[in-house]
Amino acid sequence: MDKIEQSVLTGIPASALSLSLTRSAIRMQHSHSWSIDKINSVHDLVICLTGQGRYEIEDQTYLLQPGDAMFIPAGLRFRGTNPDPNQIYTGLAQHFRLQLFGQYDLVARMKLRRVVRLSRWDMLEPVVRHYRAMAPPSSTTLMMHHAFMFIFVEFIEDAFEGWITPADAPMDQAEGLPMAVMMAATQISADPLRPGLAEQIVAGAPYNPDYFRREFRNRFGSTPKKFQEFKRMERAMHLLEIGRSVTETAHEVGYHDAYYFSRMFKRHIGTSPRGYQDHIRRSRDGQFPRGEEDGQVLYPLRQGQSG
Repeated sequence: MDKIEQSVLTGIPASALSLSLTRSAIRMQHSHSWSIDKINSVHDLVICLTGQGRYEIEDQTYLLQPGDAMFIPAGLRFRGTNPDPNQIYTGLAQHFRLQLFGQYDLVARMKLRRVVRLSRWDMLEPVVRHYRAMAPPSSTTLMMHHAFMFIFVEFIEDAFEGWITPADAPMDQAEGLPMAVMMAATQISADPLRPGLAEQIVAGAPYNPDYFRREFRNRFGSTPKKFQEFKRMERAMHLLEIGRSVTETAHEVGYHDAYYFSRMFKRHIGTSPRGYQDHIRRSRDGQFPRGEEDGQVLYPLRQGQSG
């Protein structure tokens, strides 16, 4: 099966996230005499481009080399030096907040490795260099927000170890429920083919099951079980788009009966798998049904949309 990219943040609506760059990017260019000892009031992502940077955080020492990224949470003291007298340490540092619904610190609910080697550095290096070069000295821009979100998501994919749950760290009721719902959505979106996952998540949530299902539906428009079924069909949509047959697609998303799969696909998407493939071919040729030229396609498709 072709790899389908699944971000840690998959399942969280873009409208629910708000990224704030609290200052312009720091264009690090440090000689051997450089040293720093401070605490930031916001989160900080540091990426090494050339040379080396040595950091001490919570009695641990980290050595950053080109392609390494380090996350420093808000409120954590760190010390930094350039250990190499023969090389300039250059890189990028960006202070930021990433909030859910404009009030909850999403990053604070993630278990992240402190330092990672960025796995797609060959692709990311020119992006980071461009981001560093284009940053104005004393302000932030819309372009910077978009570019940094891309860079940070790449970091999360390499550094993410899990979500911090109420069992790990207490949350008040107001914060805990939205976070639990979002974590449920991301877990389902990342692994929609696992049988019974939605109900396992509901059973494991520290809330009344009916109450949790209702709150999930308020956020996403469906119950966790229906949400998982749709995410399963999204996988099928991807496979159909890249040329898999209906039978191959059915087997790869866990259906042994292609006819039953086609019935379920039509129930969720509004057209048969073959009708969906025809829909995609027409879209690629620029033939959008009326109303779809500038809008978001909603599923299930309305009668007549699939042709």
